[in-house]
Amino acid sequence: MLKVVVIGSGNVAQHLITVFGKSSTIHLVQVYARNVDVLAHLVPKEKITDDFNTLEEADIYIISITDGSIPEVSALLPFSGKLVVHTSGSVALEQINNKNRRGVFYPLQTFSKNKAIDFKQVPLCLESEKEADYTILETLAQSISNSVYNINSQQRKSLHVAAVFVSNFANYMYSIGYDICEQNNVPFDILKPLIQETAEKVQTLSPKQAQTGPARRNDITTMEKHLAFLTDEKIKTIYTLLSQSIQNNNE
Repeated sequence: MLKVVVIGSGNVAQHLITVFGKSSTIHLVQVYARNVDVLAHLVPKEKITDDFNTLEEADIYIISITDGSIPEVSALLPFSGKLVVHTSGSVALEQINNKNRRGVFYPLQTFSKNKAIDFKQVPLCLESEKEADYTILETLAQSISNSVYNINSQQRKSLHVAAVFVSNFANYMYSIGYDICEQNNVPFDILKPLIQETAEKVQTLSPKQAQTGPARRNDITTMEKHLAFLTDEKIKTIYTLLSQSIQNNNE
């Protein structure tokens, strides 16, 4: 049974703590949080520490905190020679202090508090300096997910940028659509089947093949009507830029 310590109390850390706590092959030894009360609803208080010097022995220490704090926190760990990994999509493995064995355990998913995640479907991107450490990470990953990948730091960086486009930016488009519906007394729920179908299409088609809409068919008249309807200049700019990009992508 792999012994794990999770360092952090944010969204990703809390989801990892939850899934590790339910696993029969992982022993969640301890969690670290600056504010112990933040994690009290997930694990017994005796398993939570706010002092690095009281961290217990484990096979893997998972740092799941803000990207900019990873070098500092990894340097504060009061031991050496242990397997220490982070969960960031954009921080290189080398940012972990080299007094320990270094690796990455990156779950490629959007995490929100109070929204359960099926970790069996979450891609886990792994990286390590030593082959033996990769085997440990792979064992840990396969115990909670059916989707495990060996991804280096450069590949992970590209994945993180791509994820911003397909998730964060796409969600912001939903937000714009939601506001337009609200302003015109239209239920946003009417759009949800369209959102679902669009997401399902790219399971079998490439995004370029799945592209539809006035920009794809070069329907200038409809695009001009849409721009005349919109009153927010920032939204008009986004509409114009995206429409031009779609047109250029399909020339």
